[in-house]
Amino acid sequence: MPTLTISGLDKSYGSLRALTDMSFTVGAGEIFGFVGSNGAGKTTAMRIALGVLHADAGQVLLDGTPLDLDARRRVGYMPEERGLYPKMRVGEQLVYLAQLHGLSRSAAHEAMLHWTEVLGVSERRGDEVQKLSLGNQQRVQLAAALVHDPDVLILDEPFSGLDPVAVDVMSSVLRQRADAGVPVVFSSHQLELVERLCDRVGIVRKGRLVAEGTIDELHRTPTRNWRIVAPDAPPAWADASGVLTGVPGARLLADGPDALVSLPAEATDVVQKLLRAALDTSAVTEFTWVRPTLTDLFRHAVSEDGQPGDEGKVRS
Repeated sequence: MPTLTISGLDKSYGSLRALTDMSFTVGAGEIFGFVGSNGAGKTTAMRIALGVLHADAGQVLLDGTPLDLDARRRVGYMPEERGLYPKMRVGEQLVYLAQLHGLSRSAAHEAMLHWTEVLGVSERRGDEVQKLSLGNQQRVQLAAALVHDPDVLILDEPFSGLDPVAVDVMSSVLRQRADAGVPVVFSSHQLELVERLCDRVGIVRKGRLVAEGTIDELHRTPTRNWRIVAPDAPPAWADASGVLTGVPGARLLADGPDALVSLPAEATDVVQKLLRAALDTSAVTEFTWVRPTLTDLFRHAVSEDGQPGDEGKVRS
């Protein structure tokens, strides 16, 4: 199965720089989550990959070969905006789109039956798209991206407007396609879903990829926050213990029975001293690393003050 490579994409609209050296690779069988604020450049990068837009510099490669028109027939694309013919019936439209990608009419019909069944819209095959709910339109939109059995999937906000059951169905489909060896790229603002579903994540800020890696890699931050719950501890036990005195980068975020301490990731000896100091004051019912969520990491990566430089990027 193929590998999709986005290499050094630059794109400007007049004085507005939409993309700067956008580069990442999605391997066979991998789900890559593409996240960023509105206007960060995600859709622009996806449209360049599909040939809808031309880049000022850089290229899009499929197995090391630049994507041409024939290669793009192997890509399944789901735009953020509804891209279906509103007055065309669901089944008829999916067959038509599959044929445009080279399937025979009989193969296209079989594929339409399969994907409308899998995505839970089999009973709506005879309905016009415009008469469907937004959630069902989204399901049909995904079926349109899948109906020609593509080698690559590029999906722009595929979970937008879906209820939890539909999200589970669509997540399962994407995981199954990845397990079959298909590289999957999708953008989303639902960061908890991205964290749960994706093998790797890229965070975009103002057209630049400011962080990239697996969830575990992105969690390897320079500092770690430790929570210490000692119900009978005095109000200022952590400060009074002196454990943090002289430790570069150590910060006491909260003291007392429910304390929170920020320490450099490598300060494992200080962590042990802190635990012993807590036990000297009270029984300890909780001593845990407060693992940041992808939402926390995203906020840091896209903030003006928290943006890492090139040396801060995580590369897999």
